[in-house]
Amino acid sequence: MYLKKMHNKKTGRTYLSIAHKYRDPIKKTSTDRTIKSLGYLDELEKEYDNPISHFKEVARKMNEEENSRKKVSLSIDIDEQLEQNTNNRKNFGYAAILKVYHELELHRFFNNKARHTDFKFNTNSIMILLAISRLLSPGSKKKAFDEKGMYFERFNFSLDDIYRALSHYASISKELQRHLNEKITVKYGRNTKTIYYDVTNYYFEIDSPDELRKYSKPKQNRKKPVVQMGLAMDSDGIPLHYELFPGNKLDKETFRCVIGEVRRNYDTDRIVVVADMGIITGDNIYYLTGGKKDNPLNGYIFSFSIRGGTETFKEYVLDEKDYTDQKGKPVREETEFKIKSRVIARDIKVTMTNGKKKTKTVYEKLVVFWSKKYFDKARADRAEVVKKAMDLIANPVKYTRATSYGAAAYVTNIEFDKKTGKVLESEKIPKFKSDKLLEDEKYDGYYAIVTSELEMSNGEIIDKYRGLWKIEETFKITKSELKTRPVYVRIDDHIDAHFLTCFIALTIIRIIQKKTHRQYSTASIIDCLRRISCSLEKDNLYMFDYRSEISDAIGEAFGIDFTRKRLRLGDIKKILGDTKK
Repeated sequence: MYLKKMHNKKTGRTYLSIAHKYRDPIKKTSTDRTIKSLGYLDELEKEYDNPISHFKEVARKMNEEENSRKKVSLSIDIDEQLEQNTNNRKNFGYAAILKVYHELELHRFFNNKARHTDFKFNTNSIMILLAISRLLSPGSKKKAFDEKGMYFERFNFSLDDIYRALSHYASISKELQRHLNEKITVKYGRNTKTIYYDVTNYYFEIDSPDELRKYSKPKQNRKKPVVQMGLAMDSDGIPLHYELFPGNKLDKETFRCVIGEVRRNYDTDRIVVVADMGIITGDNIYYLTGGKKDNPLNGYIFSFSIRGGTETFKEYVLDEKDYTDQKGKPVREETEFKIKSRVIARDIKVTMTNGKKKTKTVYEKLVVFWSKKYFDKARADRAEVVKKAMDLIANPVKYTRATSYGAAAYVTNIEFDKKTGKVLESEKIPKFKSDKLLEDEKYDGYYAIVTSELEMSNGEIIDKYRGLWKIEETFKITKSELKTRPVYVRIDDHIDAHFLTCFIALTIIRIIQKKTHRQYSTASIIDCLRRISCSLEKDNLYMFDYRSEISDAIGEAFGIDFTRKRLRLGDIKKILGDTKK
C-alpha cells in the first residue's frame, strides 16, 4: 500500500488516497485499487502539519499490519493424533464452477421461479450442490447430499428436500434451457449458424420397461430399459437444447421436436444442421428447407450411406474419374486423400398434412471423399470382427445374439433363440460369407455427405461435418466423466430433473473449456478442479497441496487465485463470495 497523489490540472488541487497495487489477472496489466480516500491536500493541511509525511507513515503501518497478518507461527505437536471420524478435507476448485454458475445468472433464475411457491428450502442452493457434485463427485442424489461437507457452502436442506425440488426443476426445464442460451449469447458469444444434432440413450437399473423407459436396440451388449436423448449443440461444443424421448423412439423421429424448439425459441437466424445418416429422411429435409430449391429456409449437412445406396451411386463412388487431392489436382495412384463432388437432383418422400406421402425433388451437393486414415481404421476394425466371426463358426455355443453382434453378419447357417438369444442347434454347418467381406471392403475409407448448401466449398462441408465429433465427445463426457448413467431416480419428472442437472453441469464445463481457449480436455479440467483441495491446518487456516498449469489457466480465466499455499477461512469465503457477484 502507498500514498497516492492525483493532481487535477484544471483546479490545481491534489487529492490524496491510500492505494494498493496489484496485477489484474484477466487484463494482465498492473493497476491499483483505492483502500482509503483521504481528501484534498489543501484541506488536509488545515488539520495536519505535513499531510503527505503523516499519511505515508499511515500507509507504512498498514503494510506492517498486513504483513504481520500474513505471518503465522505454528506450534506443532508431532505426536498429536487425529480425533476419530475427522474429515477436514475441503474442495476449493468448485469456485470456478460457482463463477460460471453466477455469470449465467442461474441463481437469479431459480430464485425468481421459486418466488411464488411455498417451498421451505432454497431451490438455488440445492441446484448448486447437484451441479457441483455432478462434475466433481458424480453419483446418486444421496451421495451428493452425504458429501455436501466437502464444500465451504452452507447447504441448509434435507435429502427429502432435494427429491421434492426435482419435480420443480422438471417443470421449468425448457425455460431454463432458453435462459442459458440467452445468457451464453450475451456473456460468452454463441454461434448458432451451424448446429450439430445427435441422439443417444441412457440405461436404467430396472427390471421392466414403462412408458418412458423402454427397450431399444441393445448397445454395448447391455439389455436394459433406456431413455433416448436428442441434443442440439453449437459450433463451440456448448449444449443448446435437449429433449427426452421413450427408449424405443427412432433417432429420425426426434429431430423435428428438438430442432423445432431451437428454431421457435432460441432467436436463431438461418441455421445449417449437421447430423449423421440416422436423421436423414424426406420429412426432416423438407422440414428444414421448406421445400425451396433456391434459398432454402434452413440447411443441412448429412452423412449419406454408401453401402446402402443405389448401384449407380456405388459405381460413382468407385469410379476414379474426377477425384482430386486437397489442392484440386488430379490424384496419383498412391494418395492419402481424394475428393470429388457434384450437384444432384434426388427424389424424397414427404408426409403431407393429410398423412399421405408425396414425392418431392431436392437439389443437393454430393461430396464423396476417401481417406487413407479412415481406410486403415476400417480394415483394423473389420479384422477384429472377422476374427470373432471365425470363432463363432468354430465355437457357436460361446455366443449369443448380443455377444455375436457384428460378427454374425459374416456367418451363414446360424440362428438364435428368440427368447434366450442363444445359438440354436442345427444340422446346417455355419460358413463364412467371403462374398460379403469382399463387397464391404470395396468401400473402406470412403465417406459421402449430402448438403443443401450448393455453393459451400468441399473443404468447408467436410470441416463442418467433422465437427460432429464434438457432440459424440459430449455424449462420452456425460456417460464417463459425469456418470449420467445408470439413472437411479424412477419418477418421470425426477428423471427429467436428473438430465437437466447434467445439462447444466455439461454447459458449465464446456464454458470453462472455452474460456481457457480449449487447450485442455474436459476430463483434465474436471480432474484439476477435483484436486484443488485443502485441509484444515490449525485455527481456521487451510493448507493447499495442488497447483498445475491447468489450475493457473482456470484461475487466470476467471480471476481466482489458485496459487496460494495457505488461506484463512475468511479469505476463502471472500474469494467464494466474489465468484457470486
